[in-house]
Amino acid sequence: MALIVQKYGGSSVGTIDRIRNVARRLLDTAREGNSVVGVVSAMQGVTDRLIKLAHEVTPAPSERELDVLLSTGEQQSIALLCMAIQDMGGKAVSITGAQAGIRTFGSHTRGRIGSIHPGFMLSRLAEGNILICAGFQGITEEGLIHTLGRGGSDLSAIALAAALKADVCQIYTDVDGVYTCDPRIVRDAAKIPSLSYDEMLEMASSGSKVMQARSVEFAKKFHVAFEVRNSMNNNPGTIVQEEIPAMEAVAVRGISIERGQARVTVSGITAPVAYTAKILNALAEAEINIDMIVANTAHDGIARQSFTMHVNDLGHAQAALKPLMAEFGPNARLETEAGLAKLSVVGIGMRSHSGVAATVFQTMADEGIPVGMISTSEIKITLTVDERDVERAASAVHAAFHLNAIKP
Repeated sequence: MALIVQKYGGSSVGTIDRIRNVARRLLDTAREGNSVVGVVSAMQGVTDRLIKLAHEVTPAPSERELDVLLSTGEQQSIALLCMAIQDMGGKAVSITGAQAGIRTFGSHTRGRIGSIHPGFMLSRLAEGNILICAGFQGITEEGLIHTLGRGGSDLSAIALAAALKADVCQIYTDVDGVYTCDPRIVRDAAKIPSLSYDEMLEMASSGSKVMQARSVEFAKKFHVAFEVRNSMNNNPGTIVQEEIPAMEAVAVRGISIERGQARVTVSGITAPVAYTAKILNALAEAEINIDMIVANTAHDGIARQSFTMHVNDLGHAQAALKPLMAEFGPNARLETEAGLAKLSVVGIGMRSHSGVAATVFQTMADEGIPVGMISTSEIKITLTVDERDVERAASAVHAAFHLNAIKP
């Protein structure tokens, strides 16, 4: 008998018919002789409606009260799902994140998991129940309801699988798995049978919407292998696991794109080397997340530094950096550019295959697509292009590496 954790997202429980479909899946898994824990998101659209209600009451709702409000979305889902299982003759109990023993810390609406105390869950599983747990939430040491922010239900499932020492963790979504590129952009994109944690992390951080990066980080830290599957069929999905030698046979595993990017450049810097610390501290204090960072100093000692961020943060970044310009020298300038997108090419096979970068940039040249900033890691190459060119760029690179022919 295996202990299986299954997570279902908002689209998987978006209607009563879909809730019944999930109930049948959980019940079938239990009837095969397994102990089953279902982790469920709010029904599709519910969280957005709750946020809208809060802003109708006040333009600046308290984050503490938002946590109380938003946590009710998942509680609706778990109760309805338990009712459906019971109606089909199964035995199920719903529990909140707090009852599951998920202890959190950090700011409201973006809590972090500190520990999990699974005793209550184990006792209910021992009674033969299918356990239906609210994702996206936990409770602080002070007893306050805490939500986990974007991707919180995935994180809940991975964390519970780790705490319960589950044999299997399955992340059910509305797609068949992780693809070599978004199939809406590249029509012949292929499903990837398996990925390493590092590859999945790079793809998640580069714009792949299948899972949030912090869920994958948690899985890697606690060695939780998981499978991304479609809740609407029984097709095998994509397994994310520890790196195995066979994964290096393919130089490039996938391509991710992220639209809505902007570039900020501080040029003409003649101040001491502390300029980088001053720039990054100012952005951190403004709670602005940046991604690609490129800095260089010319032979005459004049430096420039560029970085990317989401376009929605561009105004805040300008406001945070303008007061620093005088400190960077009389010719320091703040330059910005919006309308960009990032294209990332990912694969652990890059370590043992030469010429990957050459192929990427030759493809861009052949397509006549100008490249802006460039950033590399051991298993990823990221570049910025005009947002209008990113789909053409993704299709061309996908074809250049023959990713439509990927095999299990």
